[in-house]
Amino acid sequence: MSSSQSHSGKCFCGAVEIAVSGEPVAMGYCHCDSCREWSAGPVNAFSLWPPEAVHVTKGADHIGSYQRSEKSLRKWCKICGGHLLTEHPLWGVTDVYAAIIPTLDFQPMLHVNYENTVLHLRDGLPKQKDMPAEMGGSGTLLPD
Repeated sequence: MSSSQSHSGKCFCGAVEIAVSGEPVAMGYCHCDSCREWSAGPVNAFSLWPPEAVHVTKGADHIGSYQRSEKSLRKWCKICGGHLLTEHPLWGVTDVYAAIIPTLDFQPMLHVNYENTVLHLRDGLPKQKDMPAEMGGSGTLLPD
């Protein structure tokens, strides 16, 4: 993907639109309890972007947010409840949920927080026990 490429996404009802530009820092799957509870699914597909690459292009006044910990500020549409993104200030990235960016060629690189998984996936991707060492985790890999 070239640095001039951009993608648009929207919430479930379309009241909020998000644009991302350039290349994601990383793409993959998170299996932590928080992501599973937030998404109401067994796994969360993430695309991490530099914060300056993420822009709300429509409906900023319809965005709600919730901060359960210093690691994550989750955002959603206050009209339909559709999840949009999570800001991760400690890591300097914003997770725009891969599912809301239909034109993004989702190329997952790894699984994080796999020690908490409830859905075992044998896809050949690295399975981080928690987080990569460069993000403050152990960097320990678990078997596929």
